[in-house]
Amino acid sequence: MPDRNTPVPAEQPRPIRESVGVNTSKIFDTCLDKDCVDELRVYPTESSQTYLENALSVRPRAADLLFVDVSVSPISFNRGHYTVDCTYFYRVTGETFPAGQSVTGLAVFDKRCMLFGSLGSVMSFRSEGQPQEISGSELPRAVVDAVNPIALQMNLVDVSEPAPAEPELRDIPDFIANAFPEPLVLTDTARRWFVTLGQFSIIRLERDTQLTIPAFEYLMPSKECPGNNDDDPCTLFGRIPFPAEEFFPPDFVENKASYRNMV
Repeated sequence: MPDRNTPVPAEQPRPIRESVGVNTSKIFDTCLDKDCVDELRVYPTESSQTYLENALSVRPRAADLLFVDVSVSPISFNRGHYTVDCTYFYRVTGETFPAGQSVTGLAVFDKRCMLFGSLGSVMSFRSEGQPQEISGSELPRAVVDAVNPIALQMNLVDVSEPAPAEPELRDIPDFIANAFPEPLVLTDTARRWFVTLGQFSIIRLERDTQLTIPAFEYLMPSKECPGNNDDDPCTLFGRIPFPAEEFFPPDFVENKASYRNMV
């Protein structure tokens, strides 16, 4: 079993002052996902579609995760289990060949997983916030931790004949549409853009719960807050150490293992 990090060294234990109750989030179930999303349709901006019409191919440049919409639903045949539906919204950037024009568009990825979230029928009312919808049972809270995906591959497909009906694209939230400099082309076109993405994410279900934990002592900050309104700019600048490493190239570069260095 791996060693656990303790707040104090084992050879210098601190006496427990008291046991205190805290309200925190307990994780009931979690899963780790490594999704390779193949041939995901990209809906380009208007100018990007024009560039794509005249391109032979498109090269991957970047993919940014803009937002993940998460919803939780109970599973009737499996007590205490829930489906977590996640919708990932991406801003995808590529470069056309041979013109070298930058193109950008929206890609949407849906996924579903099933996790255990226990049972709860309590309704919590707090002094802050807006009134919430009244329901018969409390759903667990779903949390998705994700990093920006890796754009693995892009390609263009010419559609000469009517293709089978595609699932209708859901309404794009305004804040997602506003992340692009111009309107998106959401209708069917003769030339379509597809991307393959590699996505890492962790999904968990959690509920608020009360725990009793040992308290050692009150937490006191160990450093002063730097800077104040009386300092002039030169005084603030004088506190910054000289960045010698920026002026002299290193003798060697440490090749740290990173999932992004693999592509």
